[in-house]
Amino acid sequence: MKAIIPAAGLGTRLRPLTFTRPKPVLRVANEPIIRHAIKTLQEAGIEEIGVVVSDMTRDEIQHALRNVKSPAITLINQHEQLGLGHAVLVAREWVGDSDFCVYLGDNLFEFGAQPFIQRFTKDHPDALIALVEVADPTAFGVARMDGERILQLVEKPKVPPSNLAVAGIYCFTQRIFDILGVLKPSERGEYEITDAIQALIESGGQVTGQQVQGWWKDTGRPVDLLDANRLLLERVVPEIKGEVINSRISGRVSIPASAKVVNSKIVGPVLIGENVVIEDAYIGPFTSIGRDTSIRHAEVEHSVIDAETIIENLDTRLQDCLIGVRAQVRGGRKIPRTHKLTVSDASIIELA
Repeated sequence: MKAIIPAAGLGTRLRPLTFTRPKPVLRVANEPIIRHAIKTLQEAGIEEIGVVVSDMTRDEIQHALRNVKSPAITLINQHEQLGLGHAVLVAREWVGDSDFCVYLGDNLFEFGAQPFIQRFTKDHPDALIALVEVADPTAFGVARMDGERILQLVEKPKVPPSNLAVAGIYCFTQRIFDILGVLKPSERGEYEITDAIQALIESGGQVTGQQVQGWWKDTGRPVDLLDANRLLLERVVPEIKGEVINSRISGRVSIPASAKVVNSKIVGPVLIGENVVIEDAYIGPFTSIGRDTSIRHAEVEHSVIDAETIIENLDTRLQDCLIGVRAQVRGGRKIPRTHKLTVSDASIIELA
């Protein structure tokens, strides 16, 4: 099998972070989201991966994937963003005669893609769709089921036929391309993958639904990035290689050899990147800190701190924060007790 990762969108719901970078390269647990997706597919045995990019996302995606160890990652151009169905269709020539998986690169699954790909390979329906139980099905595409067979997909129904929403993994045979080739755009002018799957069902195709086991996270909003970071940091392997001077480290904390911690307290799970300096600081649980960052005279917890960031001289704790690349947060004299920040790349915030 091959796999397609759609990565042409800009992620407007994650602004201001996505004013300067596309959503798939934002980091959780110190890795771009798209690299988590590729790792998941590789663990499922898929090596040939096509990443669908736009003119605006291509360079950033290419940069984020520069060190990925894979024999076959191909960037596929989608010059117009006309929906997920269109993103799949533009990859048709690259897919060739293979079966394939579509993995939404901003989704994370506790047990990855392997359970779905194994089931699809074993039973070989025309399509297999990942489904997840949700509290409010009206906000999703929802499946009407007969056992494990999907009878109908309804997009954001007022009266949901079930509480099973479509998640971010789809497995297809070549038959879906015949549907997409003649599919008409929806009212919003896009080629919807749910419309294509519904047409496949109506033409007699076998479409199977498989429920997600474990957690599932769509990282479409800032709060979702923080939650995804938390879930991934639950897997941190404690490893202290860096220089630790007059400091207290507890819980699952990873400190690489190039990092330095001085006169500080760190309570895991915490993941620290290369060349990070932490001095006279407190780093609380569920915090990831990107490479070449310095945190001095400050307290941070439950936050995602990206690379080359400076945080210093704060008299209050930063909590639930997303801090972008090369951002600076510096303290002043009058400060309330807590701050909750989403800071885009290269920003400078002075708290006075």
